[in-house]
Amino acid sequence: MRPLKLGVIGLGVGEQHVLGYQRIPGCEVVAVCDIDPAKAAEVATRREVPRWFTDYRRITEHPGIDAISICSFDDHHAEQAVSAFRHGKHVMIEKPVALDHRQAEAILEAQQASGRLLTSNLILRHSPRFRELRRMVQAGDFGKIFYMEGDYIHQILWKLTEGWRGKMDFYCVTYGGGIHLIDLMRWLIDEEVTEVTGLGNQILSAGSQYKYPDTIVALMRFSGGALAKNLTTLGPQRPQLHALSLYGTKLTFENGLPDGRLYDGDKAGSGRPMTVAYPAIEKGDLLPDFVAAIREGREPDVSARDVFRVMDVCFAIWDSVKTGRTTQVRYKI
Repeated sequence: MRPLKLGVIGLGVGEQHVLGYQRIPGCEVVAVCDIDPAKAAEVATRREVPRWFTDYRRITEHPGIDAISICSFDDHHAEQAVSAFRHGKHVMIEKPVALDHRQAEAILEAQQASGRLLTSNLILRHSPRFRELRRMVQAGDFGKIFYMEGDYIHQILWKLTEGWRGKMDFYCVTYGGGIHLIDLMRWLIDEEVTEVTGLGNQILSAGSQYKYPDTIVALMRFSGGALAKNLTTLGPQRPQLHALSLYGTKLTFENGLPDGRLYDGDKAGSGRPMTVAYPAIEKGDLLPDFVAAIREGREPDVSARDVFRVMDVCFAIWDSVKTGRTTQVRYKI
């Protein structure tokens, strides 16, 4: 099998993509790109990549590149992805893939016309603890899931108040943080969100360069009747946690550090620890499956359908935050 030729755009988190591809047998990173020429040259030299560019088109239009990772600033994702698909590339895009319906529709149209694969780095699906939870849910161990909470709790407010996200014309914390837990919940129970209600505030970043809610809470209804809550907050005074609770008719789960807890009743001492590793994931963990999907002619574990559907839920949450109304989720695919 001939080597798979790869390119990476954006060399912040993108450097981890370079390393991830280089660890996969039969993969060769042939070019990298960053708007900062010094960074592009430095990463290319350090990681022994033969070519570096500052214009993303030198990657997306390169006839010798089979697949690319897009790890640039979020407001550049759409134009770069469309260009890549129009030039026959398979694409891994860091989340969020798009910032509004129009951008997402343009990416979807280009991807569908190209026949190439699209995936995104929704990495929580790879956590051993959450994979075991999904196995248990699908096996019926929880009974019927009737309520869930999936919260993105992370003290990274500086990314809004000092970083490039706060300098963008628009940014939504749910798109960049809460999306992980929203995708995780829909994956765990294999159901789609039908409607959402969202609220947001801007207390943590008040007076900073960032002009949008830094904390968003969304209530969601799933197609099978389950209700769920998603909190995204980037300034809590506590350690990072992907806070997840599943409430089933037979079993309840609560995530924690170092262990989760499983409960099968309301009596004191009814819980038992879930010691399966968490988070136990790295940024590049989904790259081997992306490469395997290209070689095997199948959808990646995080498929294009998954990517666009979870984005549609995020778009509906933001629409609800803006309008103050419950919003139906409109799916593109």
